[in-house]
Amino acid sequence: MQLQEFADRSHLDSSTIEAWVNAEWLVAHRPGHQFSEQDLARARLIQDLKGDLGVNDEGIALVLYLLDQLYGLRCLLRDIQAMRSTASERTN
Repeated sequence: MQLQEFADRSHLDSSTIEAWVNAEWLVAHRPGHQFSEQDLARARLIQDLKGDLGVNDEGIALVLYLLDQLYGLRCLLRDIQAMRSTASERTN
């Protein structure tokens, strides 16, 4: 989605979005700031962390880093399970 749609759906102004992209909390896919539904969910999480839970910027960076690590590990585990499944099918 384009920047304006993302801003409308996330209820954020463009300067906040730019700041979050610069902080690498959001990844805008160039050209033209293309955002995904995943980016929208991440923006809502950041809003919850900042607003409802009172997490500061350093804490948000840490939370996002840990979530990214967790996601990466889940993907790796899924790939390992798929490889094991393929290997066991070949031996049967």
